[in-house]
Amino acid sequence: MSKPTALSSVSSFADLPELYAELTATPDFMASFGDPIPLSIMEPGDEPAEHQMPEPIAAQAECGGIVATIFDLFTDTRLEALAPELAWGFVNSFHFVAGKLEREEDRLADTLRDMARRLEPGEVFNKELEDTQLECQSVAEQRAAMEAMRDYAAAMFRAYAGRPWSPVRGSRASHVTTASQISALDFLRARSERRRDRYDPQGPVIVVSGPQDWHDWRIVWNRLDQIRTRIPAMVLVTTGQRLGVDAAAAAWAAQRGVVCIAFGLYGRGKGKGFKRNRDIAELMPVEAILCEGSGIQSSLYDLFNPEQGHRVPTHVFMRTDQEPAMPIKRRRRVIAA
Repeated sequence: MSKPTALSSVSSFADLPELYAELTATPDFMASFGDPIPLSIMEPGDEPAEHQMPEPIAAQAECGGIVATIFDLFTDTRLEALAPELAWGFVNSFHFVAGKLEREEDRLADTLRDMARRLEPGEVFNKELEDTQLECQSVAEQRAAMEAMRDYAAAMFRAYAGRPWSPVRGSRASHVTTASQISALDFLRARSERRRDRYDPQGPVIVVSGPQDWHDWRIVWNRLDQIRTRIPAMVLVTTGQRLGVDAAAAAWAAQRGVVCIAFGLYGRGKGKGFKRNRDIAELMPVEAILCEGSGIQSSLYDLFNPEQGHRVPTHVFMRTDQEPAMPIKRRRRVIAA
């Protein structure tokens, strides 16, 4: 069977599994699970061997199915409010393991660089070099698989919980998807080190900020869609709140596949919110959306619109611009008799 494109017909029953996989598995899972390296090292110290990878469609289905089961089980019960918390922990387990693997991958890559600089003749050194390289490739493959499952589970979480999944600390920067959520600390550290990697996305910066008690998410989404039509390579920056305007903007970024950088509050002191605003202004944003809130939004507006100097085109929405809040229609679980 031809690999580049999915088949539209089959000539034998033996072709059916491959056709089904090509038609149903997402590209991220096919990239992470569909073409494993011939030999791999499962754990440090193991000899290279042939180990099977899970089927892409099976990994995708089971990963999403667990998240769906958590919400379906608790819907319309006294445990319903706990479903998002449990599902968040399930997604976070993939994120935690992927982070451990990434650090191990970096350590092995550093070891390889050191070995490459001191190339020594001899079979023992060559064997050690080959094993280290294969171990690094194996860990990279495992990390990519964890990230693919994390990202798909996070998408399921967003579909059920109504908000994007994000880690408590740090970033969710993926090798396999574009909709990364990057913490401000990782972003600023990457810039200070002048690293052009996934923690320092390149593109015109669009800033969104507003209060947590903002209910009209459509007005934010519609304006972001208009901006993205003009600036398709945009990078979204928010003030990192988990409710209201910032949460709506983060959900939009997850839905549209746009990188989102959350500038949360770091450090100590009463002025940390205004310091965050200055850090955001130093990114030289090309456009901003500010919703009426507190002094934080007023400060951002003043920074973006000085009496003299560079001004940032700013879309301002007042609380009175919101549509009336609509009651949420909760889906009801039907139990077969």
